[in-house]
Amino acid sequence: MTSRLAIYSPNGRVGVGGNVFGKDIANFELFRAMVLHGGLSHVDFLTHTETPGEEIRRALIGDATCATEITAANILSQHIPAAAGAMLRGAARLEELAWQRRRMVGDNAYSLMGLIHTTAPPAIRQDIAMAAIAPIHPWDALICTSPSVQTAMTVMFEEWGDYLGDRFGGPARPGPQLSLIPLGVDGPALSAIADRPAVRAETRASLGLDEEDILVLWVGRLSFFEKAFPQPMMKAVQEAAQAAGKVVHFAMAGWFPNPDDEGLYRQAAALHAPNIIFHVVDGSDRERLGAMWASSDIFLSLVDNIQETFGITPLEAMASGLPVVVSDWDGYRYTVRDGEEGFLIPSLGGPSEGLPADLVGQHVFGLKSYQQYVGIIAQHTAIHVGRAADALRQLIVSPELRRRMGEAGRRRIRETFDWSVVAPQYTALAEELTAIRKASTLVSPLSRLNPVKGDPFRDFAGFASMTLSLETRVRLASGVTAANLDLIRNSQLDMFAANWRCTLDEAQQVIALLTDSQAMTVKAVLLAFPQARRRLLHLGLVWMAKQGLLDWL
Repeated sequence: MTSRLAIYSPNGRVGVGGNVFGKDIANFELFRAMVLHGGLSHVDFLTHTETPGEEIRRALIGDATCATEITAANILSQHIPAAAGAMLRGAARLEELAWQRRRMVGDNAYSLMGLIHTTAPPAIRQDIAMAAIAPIHPWDALICTSPSVQTAMTVMFEEWGDYLGDRFGGPARPGPQLSLIPLGVDGPALSAIADRPAVRAETRASLGLDEEDILVLWVGRLSFFEKAFPQPMMKAVQEAAQAAGKVVHFAMAGWFPNPDDEGLYRQAAALHAPNIIFHVVDGSDRERLGAMWASSDIFLSLVDNIQETFGITPLEAMASGLPVVVSDWDGYRYTVRDGEEGFLIPSLGGPSEGLPADLVGQHVFGLKSYQQYVGIIAQHTAIHVGRAADALRQLIVSPELRRRMGEAGRRRIRETFDWSVVAPQYTALAEELTAIRKASTLVSPLSRLNPVKGDPFRDFAGFASMTLSLETRVRLASGVTAANLDLIRNSQLDMFAANWRCTLDEAQQVIALLTDSQAMTVKAVLLAFPQARRRLLHLGLVWMAKQGLLDWL
């Protein structure tokens, strides 16, 4: 292995705790897969914290052996992604990273790769759109996890570019590649969790299932605001059970972001599925969730929310050998083939401009929360209950159909969505972007600094009477000696931000240098010190002037 990749993980923590969002699980699994299956010799994690590489390694792979070397450094160490050639972020915002790259090492030093987890929040869409006006190039990429996301982002960038052209004139702005790479799952691990007959028997008994009873399973966050309204699923299970003449249990394994919502779910189940035995299972308990994968017969997920763009749980269900009944919705229609691994249930969106009030405006100005924003849209998105009920009925009455679709699902995972298949696609994208970057001719930018978030001493130079330039002449203030520095050595207020300037020993050398001279230019003072220390000395001279040790007038 000779490939190398940098991964930007701001908080330095790569583990998965309780009540996590799907993107957190997906990023953890992706980073783990890049280490195990990416064909990489070296992975550099760039963080905001001092996190040892060994700690990240243990969090990702535990005690498992792996040939990939893992190191960690601060995100400001831009020579590291430059050496790697590409940096991956598990989020879609690339703007600040692009400006940091330009400021420190230049636009063509390495490629940026961002991952789009959702396109629903207006704030996230704004973050993504900023790539069109940041120093982003064709050797950078935003990774779309499904064709639906790729299409939506293509349209957004085209319309955003049209607006910019109309507003400012000129040719189309450059933008990132919108590359299609799915997420994945650990197929063998999920199969092993599901294929446990003893666990299956014990769990089904604990839930009150007889041998011929059917257990339908949902897995995911239990939020009708952000994931799916449960009523269509409850109605479909009820209708299917009545048509099939079978005892059917419906288990929703997940976690409630708002614990009070459990009562709403149970109320809806009593109303819409009175003949169904309804269970709520703690899906944040990984052992309990594994037991549910082992004990279930059918997976059901009728997502109706624009927050969902890919969907990991249908992949987990297929890897577990379960037939799936899912809504024909963005990423679901990419991963599940109707009639093969399961059934896609038709969905119906609301009419364009059909809202009686400005919902986007109400959310943007804080009058409606994001949960209310997407929840209102989901409440007016339909999933065909009758088609879902018929699909469930077919699976309930036919063990052979369940077996055949379950086997097809496992085959689908092995061939297309196992991390061992997906991770190399990320490595291949990095190599493709590197080839584009090396073949491109970059015109020197007007400025390496972000005009909006640049150098504060430059941006606010007009606030002060003057700035300390190389030609400024400085001398010791009257009566100053090295003893003056000793007086403030233990003063915490005076020593604030000491690591941003020269040391006190170097300040004493400045005092000694100026003792025998009426005045010297800043340039002459700096030349008396090693080049590597001159930038800190320059700030140190301003600090010495602040302390009244130097006179610059």
